[in-house]
Amino acid sequence: MPQISFNTPFYFFTSVTHHRLPIFSTDKMKDILCGAFDEARRSSGMLFFAYVVMSDHFHFITDGKRSPSDSLRYLNGVTARRVIDHLKENNHSSSLEKLRQAKKKDGYQYSVWEHHSDKFLLTSESLLMQKVNYINQNPVADGLVERSEDYRYSSARIWRKIPLDDEPLRMDVDQIKWRAG
Repeated sequence: MPQISFNTPFYFFTSVTHHRLPIFSTDKMKDILCGAFDEARRSSGMLFFAYVVMSDHFHFITDGKRSPSDSLRYLNGVTARRVIDHLKENNHSSSLEKLRQAKKKDGYQYSVWEHHSDKFLLTSESLLMQKVNYINQNPVADGLVERSEDYRYSSARIWRKIPLDDEPLRMDVDQIKWRAG
């Protein structure tokens, strides 16, 4: 069980969509993103502690098993691949066109995420809880819901210990080793 500290930090990530396009404005696209996050968790062994998916960005807290850059690159890579695959498979050519970039030497021609994502190290329980509350209140601050637990695509219900039977994404909050007292 990880315990947050200076030597074993957790990571707070924010990734913004290319040109702040509202790619995740539908539940279908949010479900695809959550499925990709779950795939990333299973294949990487990362632990997930908090998240929210908004129409043009996500916030995430994960453990420090990997470097911050590697963790974020992995999350963004898996999610971008799933989103682009879905758009291609369902002939969403106008959406793909908005994501098009000059073809890169590695063969990529679409970009889901901006390349200046935020990475922040969390080194204390108080800082962790500050970011968890920020994440969970994001939909309230954006005017989408009045209560954070009413927004389907966030960890708010899990932190309040009232999860849905069909949560879009499982969190590993029970794996955190909290300091006594």
